[in-house]
Amino acid sequence: MDNKIVQIILAVFLPPIAVFLKKGAGKDLIINLVLCILFYIPGVVHALWLTTK
Repeated sequence: MDNKIVQIILAVFLPPIAVFLKKGAGKDLIINLVLCILFYIPGVVHALWLTTK
């Protein structure tokens, strides 16, 4: 339970780190990095979606 809360907090403030911890270095991390560089909010949504899935 506490781990999920930490992941959600990380997904809001540091989305790429949350994705890396959940999925590792792969296509999801690259997608999230691009989303965060272009627009921050889609990166947060993507990270939240991956961490709660």
